[in-house]
Amino acid sequence: MDKYEKKIMVVDRSTLFADGYFQGFAPANGINYKKIINDNFHYRKRGWVETKPEFKQPIAYCIIVNSQSNEIFAYQRASQEDYSEERLRGKWSGGIGGHIDKIDSNGKDPIEKSMLREINEEVNIESFETPEILGYINDDQTEVGQVHFGLLFLLKTDNQKITPKDAEIEWGGFKSYTELVEIVHSPNKSVESWSEFSLEPLRNYLGSPVSG
Repeated sequence: MDKYEKKIMVVDRSTLFADGYFQGFAPANGINYKKIINDNFHYRKRGWVETKPEFKQPIAYCIIVNSQSNEIFAYQRASQEDYSEERLRGKWSGGIGGHIDKIDSNGKDPIEKSMLREINEEVNIESFETPEILGYINDDQTEVGQVHFGLLFLLKTDNQKITPKDAEIEWGGFKSYTELVEIVHSPNKSVESWSEFSLEPLRNYLGSPVSG
């Protein structure tokens, strides 16, 4: 099936932000946007909502961290036609995520079910702890961000090496927090905004020194 014909989870923007709007990052101990989504979502064809900012497409955006070294799995998306989403081609990312498909609604929590599915589809990882939600990401200043809403999770693993499964990932591996900051702020690298918004909550969680 054409990916734009797939039905994906959406929530009305007005409903999502009824109790408060934010740009950037909002911590998990504030407004419970996850509950708002779970209580009010419905499904629409992806191709129809991609250009309609009155709907937000929730994405579980998961950062993978090695529990011993505190290194973070980072990757670069493939360039040109090798990556299907033109707006993200060639960009670096510190989080794994994807649309929540209708098939994910078979479980108790479709958001978390989709996250585990995406992790299994995109990387080789043998074992990990239950992911923990850190907060939420909203970026209405970019074209792709206007129609998406991120639920930022952190997943700890004792795996020393994680490799990409998905051909749409050009390179992937562990980076230190400092190295990740350098990538985000490098004028020679293109980085998705969600990864930049993730730096501060990640630093707070890991207790890493401010770098860059």
